Amino acid sequence: MPSLLLASASPARLATLRAAGLDPAVIVSDVDEPAVVERYGVTEGEDVSLVLARAKAEDVAGRDEVPEDALVLGCDSVLEVEGPDGVKQVHGKPADAGEARARWRAMRGRSGVLHTGHWLVDAREDGSSATLGGVASVTVHFADVTDAEIDAYVATGEPLAVAGAFTLDGLGGAFVRGVEGDPHAVVGVSLPLLRELVREAGVAWPDLWAPGAGARGEAPRAGGQ
Repeated sequence: MPSLLLASASPARLATLRAAGLDPAVIVSDVDEPAVVERYGVTEGEDVSLVLARAKAEDVAGRDEVPEDALVLGCDSVLEVEGPDGVKQVHGKPADAGEARARWRAMRGRSGVLHTGHWLVDAREDGSSATLGGVASVTVHFADVTDAEIDAYVATGEPLAVAGAFTLDGLGGAFVRGVEGDPHAVVGVSLPLLRELVREAGVAWPDLWAPGAGARGEAPRAGGQ
């Protein structure tokens, strides 16, 4: 049976996949993200997320330690928001606490679009050799939080580790008024989109379920991009 290999260090992505009945192995990619974006010359959030997801998947798929039955999944998330000048700005993880605070003060009470790129490489020896991807885009509506709430949130360190400087069902969940689209994509991996990619590679989604899936009684968990 095929297996899923996640080319990401994100604990939230791993938890989401496990809650969906999968038990992926993990090999973290070693990609210079700014260099990849510069090489492709992309600026739109949707394009940035996709080229980074592809770079991560292909980096891991080319390694000797990849299992012979692996479907390799790379993901990347960025938040696209409109700046004060009306120009779209694309954000990944904030560089430091000061940047995280500035972002929250700019986006509170407003909305942005979280783009999560997915790239799947069929690395199975007898597989389809497919390499394909897609982007799940979700509109996120942020609460009008206070300066004190922003400072307290940034002090936890959570927004420094995630794209867009927020989580949906971590500590930042109370600061998100709602989302339009697949909430899993905000966490970091869209299950419906991944299912479509897997099917295009010639694999049925239930074939990826781990033995005993659905009988473990685990509640879905997530915590960031």
